Amino acid sequence: MRPGFFRGFYKLLWFMIILLGIYLAVRCYTVLGGAQREGVFEKLFDRMEYELKELAVKQLLPGLCFPYEYAGEASTGTEFLVKRAYDAWPLYGYIEKYLLFDTEYESQSTYERILALEAQDEIPADEEAQMELENRKAAGRVEEEVPEAPGEKEEGAQLQKEEALPASAGVVYSMEQLADFDFLLNTFYTVDKSTAVSGAVLNGETLLQKDMTLDETGEGPQILIYHTHSQEGFVDSEPGNLDTTIVGVGDYLTELLEQTYGYRVIHNREVFDMVNGQEDRNQAFTMAGERIGQVLEENPSVQVVIDLHRDGLDEGTRLVTEVNGKQTAQFMFFNGLSYSRKNGEISYLPNPYIEDNLAFTLQLQLKAAQYYPGVTRKIYLKTYRYNLHLCPKAMLVECGAQTNTLEEAKNAMEPLASILHMVLEGE
Repeated sequence: MRPGFFRGFYKLLWFMIILLGIYLAVRCYTVLGGAQREGVFEKLFDRMEYELKELAVKQLLPGLCFPYEYAGEASTGTEFLVKRAYDAWPLYGYIEKYLLFDTEYESQSTYERILALEAQDEIPADEEAQMELENRKAAGRVEEEVPEAPGEKEEGAQLQKEEALPASAGVVYSMEQLADFDFLLNTFYTVDKSTAVSGAVLNGETLLQKDMTLDETGEGPQILIYHTHSQEGFVDSEPGNLDTTIVGVGDYLTELLEQTYGYRVIHNREVFDMVNGQEDRNQAFTMAGERIGQVLEENPSVQVVIDLHRDGLDEGTRLVTEVNGKQTAQFMFFNGLSYSRKNGEISYLPNPYIEDNLAFTLQLQLKAAQYYPGVTRKIYLKTYRYNLHLCPKAMLVECGAQTNTLEEAKNAMEPLASILHMVLEGE
């Protein structure tokens, strides 16, 4: 049962109790001398009974009827009363859009098993995506023509691209699908049990209308890459060698963005998760936020901030797919909502860019589904803000896990750079 349902139900129950009290009072009046008006009251009660039955159906079984809309002011007292009650508890719309909702979450061990099954899928990723596309076409679920693959970036690139961006081999979702809160949530998101989300926050139409393109009129660096957890390594990483950790993966992402797509990039290789020579993550986000904030003040031209991580999963889980014939680590976009399921909004961690952050990752996720099916996991929503308040186009990316190789993680930067370019260029 979704949060808040019983609260609205109890309000409706109290409303019915009040009406019952009015009914009994009027009945007493007719019995004690007002019998000559009994016919008038009988009509009133019949009308109220009809209105209440209709209200109950619309509130508790909204799927049986179309949304109930009143034209103008109510013409009778009962219509006015029912309209006020309906306005107070429009459950069919309220539940869909405003009530906090989270996906059915599992224990960590169950989640690990699900990821393991996904990673061990015997159908190749591109073949599976093609099958899914054909199934959707057969069912009439793909309502938009798949656009031609984006061409080469002609201006601003330091090196000309040798090949065009990939052809669209995945799924193009219709706006009708993406405007459906339940479809959007269940298809693209995993909600951590510590937080919750509503349709008012996760509105597909609003997020897709957000302009996430890059303003290329100015000079100076455009993209900043850093690593809150620089020590996150891979199965073949060398202890103490940042070139073989997620930092080395960031080096390759920087190279791709600069040399293939022509962006101006800062790669901050500073370490925020080591204290006195020992790995310590307790203050990593705080330290990283302060330092990256300084870098942004020094470089006001930066419009995109990427905190690149590596996930940590069960040792039996391998997040691997195939992209262009290469074994590639799957990656995941991560959003903080500054909202706790237990305590509500976290006022001491304000983020004025939550909507922009969500828009950025959703648009990237859709490009990945269209051009690189299977390379992304579902977007993860969690409680805090994770320094995503630093700018509108800020994102946290989890690339693979400790069970991936360094090469697999670096290979993942190729589709990541590609979809990032598509969104920033509005392609």
